[in-house]
Amino acid sequence: MDDPQGPAPPERPDVFSLSSELVGRLAALRPVAATYQGLRGHDHEWDDLSPAGAGRMVGLLRDFQRRCRALPPPAGRWGRLAWQVMDEFLTLELDRYAHNDHLKDLNNIASSFQSLREVFDVMDRSSPEAWENIAARLETLDGAAGGYIASLEEGRVSGQVVAARQVRAAIEQARVHAGEDSFFHSLPGSMEREGIRDGRLRQRLAGAIPRACAAFTRLGDYLERTYIHDAREKDAVGRDEYIRHARRFLGMRLDPAETYAWGWREIRKIEEEMRRVAEEISPGVALPDVIELLRSDPGRAAASPEEFAGIMLRRQQKALSDLDGVHFDIPDPVRRIEVKIAPPGGALTAYYVQPTEDFSRPGAVWYSLGDRKVVPLYDEVSTAYHEGFPGHHLQCAMQVLLADRLSRLHRLGVWYPGYGEGWALYAEQLMRELGFLEKPDYVLGMLVNQMLRACRVVIDIGSHVELPVPASETFHPGESWSFELGVEMLKVKAFMPGEVAESEMTRYLGWPGQAISYKVGERVILELREELRRRNGPAFDLKDFHARVVGTGPVGLDLLRELVLSDRS
Repeated sequence: MDDPQGPAPPERPDVFSLSSELVGRLAALRPVAATYQGLRGHDHEWDDLSPAGAGRMVGLLRDFQRRCRALPPPAGRWGRLAWQVMDEFLTLELDRYAHNDHLKDLNNIASSFQSLREVFDVMDRSSPEAWENIAARLETLDGAAGGYIASLEEGRVSGQVVAARQVRAAIEQARVHAGEDSFFHSLPGSMEREGIRDGRLRQRLAGAIPRACAAFTRLGDYLERTYIHDAREKDAVGRDEYIRHARRFLGMRLDPAETYAWGWREIRKIEEEMRRVAEEISPGVALPDVIELLRSDPGRAAASPEEFAGIMLRRQQKALSDLDGVHFDIPDPVRRIEVKIAPPGGALTAYYVQPTEDFSRPGAVWYSLGDRKVVPLYDEVSTAYHEGFPGHHLQCAMQVLLADRLSRLHRLGVWYPGYGEGWALYAEQLMRELGFLEKPDYVLGMLVNQMLRACRVVIDIGSHVELPVPASETFHPGESWSFELGVEMLKVKAFMPGEVAESEMTRYLGWPGQAISYKVGERVILELREELRRRNGPAFDLKDFHARVVGTGPVGLDLLRELVLSDRS
């Protein structure tokens, strides 16, 4: 007899199961992100970067936003956090499409253009099946590039374009990836070094490489022959657009004028401290000359990229060993970290790639050294702590590991540079406080890195919001920002080599709001530390503070403040 009440309704998912479902659905539409996240099953596929692919993504995001908001109020601290993170993620993602950011997805460092090449760096290479995936992606790269071109073209014909400076940078990168020095040509040798002896697979790989190079030739030709003629000459995006981007990167609403003025104060403070430390290294010698000494002295440098990578790895391992149980509790999976040298052709920088969910691929620090063979160490030691442990490696590996409290979306798919880069910059300062910058050389290098981040604040805001240099400053008082002025500041204040300064300035102009996240995030974390120190007095525990910050997972800075200061369960 039928149940007079009818069949029982399906159980409504809670926020954690809905989050896991979203991760799976996103992986199918964003296979490149899935590879970075270590989600298996999509390593042979590409994102559909065409306008139609964007339409499918918007449909998915709207559906999950509706389902998320229909959930009953979650119980407990972590349930509430999972809901907040998911709703905010969906809101910000939909905002990107509402403003047609996908039609303007091109810059010199962090756009889909770079992902078409860089995703191969993090793909598994340990088995024939893994190399089948690599070959499949090489063979189909042109299709992904075609969809990408279709979106850029829709943006071009509708007047939604990026600045010509970003286009020129991408063209230059495309020519490297398509040419004789392309990373793709190194893949057969890499397969041999992995011990994969398969003649058929090697032949498939060899046949796919010219097709991948041809895809970048096609991209470069499109940008050079068609797109650049309609690109903007003006780099600035304007105040409203800048605040929108900064909100996405920081997770807080920015006051550009207040932050701009604070950035200038930081520059003056750091510059004074740099001179004091330089006096310790070479008494009576001017700061620029001390920096030149640290850069040119072979005794203060690694003699090769390989030696440099080994030095940086040993620094990580010692820090992990010395700080475990003292300032951090470090689970075993987090203890494994790698240091690698990136292939040529990308922006000159260091970056971190988080471990896979099962830690079969450990976290890794990548260094893009350009054509440098001898690598000065003075400013790289604090960078190692920024990118590795206790910077990005600790925070990213821990967020992957905290499955008992953080949703799967939160652990694998969410990133706020204000939180992440803020913590990593805080880690540099912390390691100075804990004595790990044991030479004044390394302290000065850390201050140079701090100066760079302070310069980013004033350059990025000043350039995009079009605020003049304050009349009270000694550096070009009252002048308007330009590419050349930004490069000059990076060279004069942050002692950056010309080629790197130009790459950096291009980055800021093409990625508005991101460059300030380091210093603004650090500012918030230091303010939180001092607030807790005042509130708790002698009971303040630095280890507990670190656990609170890292234990939240990546969140916006406004939410971080609420979580760190809250005692709610």
